[in-house]
Amino acid sequence: MPDRTTPATEPGPPPSSSLGDSLAGGWSDRGDELPPEDWGRAQGRRRTGTVWLFALFITAMALGHAWISDELTSQAFLAWATIFTAISFQALPFLVFGVALSAALTAFVPPSAYQRFIPSKPSHAVPVAGASGALLPGCECASVPIAGSLIKGGVAPAAALTFLLAAPSINPVVMIATAVAFAGQPEMILARFVASLLAAVVIGWIWVRFGRADWLRLPAHNHAPGASRWQVFRESMLHDMMHAGGYLVVGGLAAATLNIMVPREWLLAVAGMPVVSVLVLALLAILLSICSEADAFVAVSLTDFSPTAKLAFMVIGPIVDLKLLAMQAGVFGWRFVARFAPLCLLVGLLSTFLIGGLIL
Repeated sequence: MPDRTTPATEPGPPPSSSLGDSLAGGWSDRGDELPPEDWGRAQGRRRTGTVWLFALFITAMALGHAWISDELTSQAFLAWATIFTAISFQALPFLVFGVALSAALTAFVPPSAYQRFIPSKPSHAVPVAGASGALLPGCECASVPIAGSLIKGGVAPAAALTFLLAAPSINPVVMIATAVAFAGQPEMILARFVASLLAAVVIGWIWVRFGRADWLRLPAHNHAPGASRWQVFRESMLHDMMHAGGYLVVGGLAAATLNIMVPREWLLAVAGMPVVSVLVLALLAILLSICSEADAFVAVSLTDFSPTAKLAFMVIGPIVDLKLLAMQAGVFGWRFVARFAPLCLLVGLLSTFLIGGLIL
């Protein structure tokens, strides 16, 4: 039986080519264009699955409300819910402010503009960044996204991190709140300003000497080519808000849980020990995660503790607390947090003991 031959007029790939080669060749003929990311994926099943998952989630919430709502009226749960709500609502306005300012810096301020105000040499930029923290109202929730934008704008990481620590500690709103809480005690206001600024600057200088660029992981914002500044602003704000907001909720949950688990009797037992009381209030500041605009009112209510211990509460809280660590991890990564948080705690305590001994 004679062999079949392909007519000369019938197109087809060369004998040595495969189906994959022909497909690749078809795309290569269209330049560098590649198939879309969702090419070949069945979208119908995924959407259907998402709908069913959402329906199950709503059903579980309804059943949970019907079955266990009566069990959620204990004093401990109500206290937990109150603390979590207070932390979230207290921090949310400042988070929105910080995210909006961060997006504005990304969209409207060119990287070259930072060089006009901040020295190019990191060791000189650190004290300038620390002093700049006294000019911008906001708390630690606002300073994290702003520091990320400063680094992406070309500012030395040590200077941006110094600003991150100084802004929530010595800004005008915080100092006014401290003056109101400690009325008639100007030495406490001065001690907080000096100790917080000293800690921020020293940490910045240490980062200049020992910090490494690969410890920082910044989120990459890939905007569409030719996008307008307002479009970049909108995309940056949505990205940062969703990213940082989720970590704020996680930090608030942890802070509320630990808040109700620390018996008050433990605090009273150590209030009379000079060094231990400072360490206890520093640890309490980390666990409570109170916004820096409100922590002075909590500190002044701890009447059983020494002035230096109260100072530790106000110095450590704005630079190391649970929600701040969670937000820093969301912006810079856990490798950064594992190195930066212990440094902040150590330097903050040393600054507290030094300035508390000199002024208080």
